[in-house]
Amino acid sequence: MKTYSAKPSDIEKKWYVIDAEDVVLGRMASIIAMRLRGKHKPLFTPHIDCGDNIIVVNADKVRLTGRKTENKIYYRHTGYPGGIKSRTAGGILAGKHPERVVIKAVERMISRNPLGRQQMRKLHVYKGAEHPHQAQNPEILDVAAMNPKNKRSA
Repeated sequence: MKTYSAKPSDIEKKWYVIDAEDVVLGRMASIIAMRLRGKHKPLFTPHIDCGDNIIVVNADKVRLTGRKTENKIYYRHTGYPGGIKSRTAGGILAGKHPERVVIKAVERMISRNPLGRQQMRKLHVYKGAEHPHQAQNPEILDVAAMNPKNKRSA
């Protein structure tokens, strides 16, 4: 018996839209990372991009459990000596680009190689309820209904 390895022509890619309102960030990110990789499909092949396209709307209304809004810190470096900068997760969510919290959470669950970068290009995150991908006829993926722990209200 031989191991089946899917070819890029065998893979059918779908579009899904996820509403992130009141959904726990880490739980949603792990589901998104699994779908981007294609691990939910029976034809999963590790070296082929078999994942689906994911659209996340209402990224500014995502929830963090515990005191992560104050205590979780994101670091970046300017490239100059002593140029390390930090922001809290709450500061980013309240700022101009709250979708970056969702992007970083998913990005850190995807492998850091050329295949991972190709998979991350299929993630589209928007802070509001609108998205420009209506022509792709995305299906709704209700992450909040998958498990009662996935949804938190204020």
